[in-house]
Amino acid sequence: MERQEINLKVAEAIAQSDVGRGIARIDPACMEKLDLLDGDIIEIEANKITAAKAVSSQSDIGLGVIRIDGILRKNAGASIGGEIIVRKAEVKEAKKIVLAPVEHQISIRGDVRSAFANQVMTQGDIIVTGVRQQRTPQPGRGGSLIDDMFREMMDVSPLGEIKLAVVSTSPAGIVKVGPNTTLEVQTEPVDVSKVEGMKNVIDVSYEDIGGLKEEVKKVREMIEIPLKRPELFERLGISPPKGVLMHGPPGTGKTLLAKAVASESDAHFILINGPEIMSKYVGGSEENLREFFEEAEENSPSIIFIDELDAIAPKREETQGEVERRTVAQLLTLMDGLKSRGQVVVIGATNRPDSLDQALRRPGRFDREIEIGVPDSEERKEVMEIHTRGMPLDEDVDLDEIADTTHGFVGADLESLCKEAAMRVVRRILPEIKGDEEIPKETLKKIIVKKDDFKEALKEIQPSALREVLVQIPDIGWDDIGGLENAKQELQEAVEWPLKYPENFEKFGVKPPKGTLLFGSPGTGKTLLAKAVANESEANFIAVKGPELLSKWVGESEKGVREVFRKARQTAPTVVFFDEIDSIASTRGDSSGDSGVTQRVVNQLLTEIDGMEELQDVAIIAATNRPDIIDPGLMRPGRFDRHIKVENPNEEGRLAIFKVHSADMPLAKDVNLKKLAKETEDYVGADIEAVCREAAMLTLRDNIEAKEVSMKYFNKAMEKVKPTSDDGDMVQYL
Repeated sequence: MERQEINLKVAEAIAQSDVGRGIARIDPACMEKLDLLDGDIIEIEANKITAAKAVSSQSDIGLGVIRIDGILRKNAGASIGGEIIVRKAEVKEAKKIVLAPVEHQISIRGDVRSAFANQVMTQGDIIVTGVRQQRTPQPGRGGSLIDDMFREMMDVSPLGEIKLAVVSTSPAGIVKVGPNTTLEVQTEPVDVSKVEGMKNVIDVSYEDIGGLKEEVKKVREMIEIPLKRPELFERLGISPPKGVLMHGPPGTGKTLLAKAVASESDAHFILINGPEIMSKYVGGSEENLREFFEEAEENSPSIIFIDELDAIAPKREETQGEVERRTVAQLLTLMDGLKSRGQVVVIGATNRPDSLDQALRRPGRFDREIEIGVPDSEERKEVMEIHTRGMPLDEDVDLDEIADTTHGFVGADLESLCKEAAMRVVRRILPEIKGDEEIPKETLKKIIVKKDDFKEALKEIQPSALREVLVQIPDIGWDDIGGLENAKQELQEAVEWPLKYPENFEKFGVKPPKGTLLFGSPGTGKTLLAKAVANESEANFIAVKGPELLSKWVGESEKGVREVFRKARQTAPTVVFFDEIDSIASTRGDSSGDSGVTQRVVNQLLTEIDGMEELQDVAIIAATNRPDIIDPGLMRPGRFDRHIKVENPNEEGRLAIFKVHSADMPLAKDVNLKKLAKETEDYVGADIEAVCREAAMLTLRDNIEAKEVSMKYFNKAMEKVKPTSDDGDMVQYL
């Protein structure tokens, strides 16, 4: 009897949990036609035959599509947008299967059959081991006792996440790993060209790129379609796009995206690392470039990927070297000269697009520029799912929570975060491993990455875009600040609310305040308040000490201001804190003797805060004890909208500050904090902290073995520490 078959269009896998698990999601109507239930094995045929587990996809009803990951697409010889034949598979239990690694040598200890329990495969397939299994029972499917045993053994698989080739199966065709299957895993890598039915190994697929859905779509339009369907452009009477320039901060996935496109489109891929084509001989650099383009034409359709393009194509009017100028000219003629370059697409990647020669950035050369930006919260979760795909995660690990607290992290930072969390687990179990002995199953079961591992790793990994200016999110909360209730409330409204509840501001049709100026006597807690608000609003925190922006070189100070705001926009939500802002933003016209640098810095600040370019999710806080000398242009609504006076604490506030600073101090029973608060009139927060510290030091001076601090030492400390300011000092500034 002939088996029922159906033609379906290939689409990429949407759920990260499907990747590497051999799952094909199919339109439910098509499932019905083929008489399939969730979990049935299907045969997929394009250029070759492979097998997958069918699951209905409710989001694709009536679309006639099959969603399979990059590994299944490669195994079937299919590509996104192409058609494949799907039929119900005839699966036999395998007597013997031979597997071999495809990338590098592996070492095997123990029985590996548990890693492949119930897995379906055919000769010439690539399979991935160690992908985390979801522990959800399949609807309408029972499981035998042996199946349950296999599932239990999966938890302690002796193999990590590695790619293996199916070298041979007995019998031939689609087979399943059962309890009686003999499994042979070779340790030496296999030459894929010698395995029947196998094409080149997949390196990177679109499912390995997280958070770049729109960018992937644009790149595919520009590259895949011209290479696979040139007749479309012939019918339209236009020439296909010739080049794509990808730009964005380092670590966002530009090179990864180029690799995925080359892998998915089956094009000949030539990688040029910018600096490596430069030669010490005259004309050598140009010749190297010509050779790359000639190789691409001979092997078309081809993709030439030039990484770090700014290294070989800087602006000719600004570069000093003759070699760079000739190299740029050669690249221009190769990309758009008299000679057509046929089916060759050039992809350029740089994180400095403004330093490229402008002749390259025109249609006909780089037709489209795609910005690969810093991922948002949802995109960060997607990246985390990819990097924890083969990781044994504890139930308390919440990827949504991690994604929400990793503002400004790019893909490379998130990968580093996952690696660091995993390394903490290794450090934890290392003492239990003795010499060259085989690791016991009990120890393997302990290899689980917990929530705390990620928390600790977060302290060590900084967002790469903020490396130069970042002060890590301060470890100070509202509870660490005594008193100042009004200032806290106003700061929460001005900074924390807009970052945490932007939708509420939209609902009322108002824009949140741009900037907040904290002013008050020295030592009242202005800097402390800024740190607390950055921590509580879970935003990145850039601290700028006013005077450090000033430079002796003309234009450098303004460049410093621009750079601070550029980084803040890139890594939003961000709190930018200018401490001692009076040093860089004093009233214009009073800058005699500084060559007008503060005037230019003030102008730069004004345009950055409230210029043509809108600040999104960037809160600015400034602190000063001299608001009278700040330029009036900065003090108006639209720039520093809110002026918050951080007043000297009253008696109640002083008591709260004493409680904060003596919280971890062993106090004697005679210590009366209320009395101390009453006697410290005119003392600010910093003075009270000094009193507590001095009392402890005096106690230790009298007796280094002392167990507690008594009242007499507080009285002595008050005699020694005098108030630094008087509330009357600020009257003249109001």
